[in-house]
Amino acid sequence: MIYRLLYNLLIHLLSPLLLGLLYWPKKGKPSFGRRWPEHLGLVPASRQDSPVWLHAVSVGEMIAATSVIKALKAEQPDLPILVTTTTRTGADLAEKLGDLIEHRYAPLDFPWAIALFLRRIRPRALLIMETELWPNWLVACGRKQLPVMVLNARLSARSAKKYQRFQGIFQLLSANISHISCQHQADADRFATLGLAKDKLSVTGSIKFDIDYSDDVRQQGQQLRDQLGSARPVWIGASTHAGEDEQLLDAHKLLLAQQPAALLILVPRHPQRFDQVAELITQRQITLSRRTQAMIADAQVYLGDTMGELPMMLAAADIAFVGGSLIERGGHNLLEPAALGKPVLTGPSVFNFHDIYQRLSENNGLITVQDSHALADALNLLFKDKAFRLQVGQHALDVVNNNKGAISKTLQHINNLV
Repeated sequence: MIYRLLYNLLIHLLSPLLLGLLYWPKKGKPSFGRRWPEHLGLVPASRQDSPVWLHAVSVGEMIAATSVIKALKAEQPDLPILVTTTTRTGADLAEKLGDLIEHRYAPLDFPWAIALFLRRIRPRALLIMETELWPNWLVACGRKQLPVMVLNARLSARSAKKYQRFQGIFQLLSANISHISCQHQADADRFATLGLAKDKLSVTGSIKFDIDYSDDVRQQGQQLRDQLGSARPVWIGASTHAGEDEQLLDAHKLLLAQQPAALLILVPRHPQRFDQVAELITQRQITLSRRTQAMIADAQVYLGDTMGELPMMLAAADIAFVGGSLIERGGHNLLEPAALGKPVLTGPSVFNFHDIYQRLSENNGLITVQDSHALADALNLLFKDKAFRLQVGQHALDVVNNNKGAISKTLQHINNLV
C-alpha cells in the first residue's frame, strides 16, 4: 500500500511535466485534436458489449498487435475488441484496422482516469502488448476481477535487477496479472525469479516473427519501384533518428561515387522530423523528392514523409538499413525487412532486439556496420554482387519463416482467459 501511495503522489506532482511532454506542440508532430480528454479517462462509451481491451502503446506494439487482432477475429469474428494506444502515430495504425476494432486513447495512470475509462468501456479482459505495466491500471482491473494477460513479454536482465531492488513495486504490478506469455524461456525464468507463479507463465515465442505482408503491400512496393526506377540500385534507411540521418546521407554520397544512379529512400521514425530531414538533405546539395509531393525524376534521395507506408517502401528497396542503431537507441524491428527477403543492415546498438539480431547474425541474414564508411562499403558490395545480395536476403527470410508460430500459441492462452 505504501508503494502505491508514494507512486500516486509522485505522478500527480509530476503531472504538469508528463502532460507537457505528451501535448506540447512540435513542428510536424500530429496533434490529438479534440480527443485529448480521452487520456484523462473521458472516452466515449464503447458501441460494443463487453469488449476485450487490447493496449498497444505506440507504433511498434501496434504492428505486433495487428497480427494478433487479425488472427483472433479470424477465429472469433463476433468477438468485440477495443484497442487503446497512447500516441497519435499508434492511433493512426489502429485506425487502419477499420471495423475489426474500436479505438480509444489510453487513460494515463491516474486512479480516477482509469476508473472513468473502465466505467465507460466495461471490458471483459485486458491484453497488454509487451510489458507495458501500470500500477493503477492493474489494481483497478483486479478490483473488478478483470483478467489481465501480457502478450509477447520481455524482461531483460537489467530490468529484472531493477525490480529486485524494489520487490514491493513488482509485487504491486504482478499481483493482478493473470498470465504472461513470454517471448523466450529466459524471460519466463526472470519473471519466476521475481516471484511470479510458474502456472501464470508460458513461453510462446516472439509475435514479431509472425509478420505476414499482404500481396497488396508487395504490389504497391513494385509500383513504387517502377516509379523510382526499376533498374536503379535502391536502398532504404528505415526508422531513422536525429544524429543518424547525417550518417546515412554521408554513406549515400560515398555510395554515389561508386554507384551514380543509386537512390536512398529515407524514412524518419517520427513525423515531426520530416521537414527537418528534408532541409538537412537539401543543405548537403543532394537532390530530393518527397513522397507527399510530385515525383522528381533522378532524385538521389526519396523522403518517406508519410505514416503507415513503411512496408511498401521496404518492398520497393533492394537493401534495408534499420535505424536507431547507429546511435544509442537500441534499434528497431529488424524483422520487417527480413520478412520481405531483404538483406538487413544495422548499426551496433541493437539492445531492444538482441535476440532477433543474434538469430539473423548467426544465420548470415544481416550485416553490422559501425559508421557511414562501413555502411557505404557494405552497400557497394551488396549492389555489385547480386547473388550475394539475394543470398543474404533469403537467409533473413528463412530466419523469419523458421521462427513463426507464436500467434497460434498466444491465441490458445487468450481463449482460455477470455
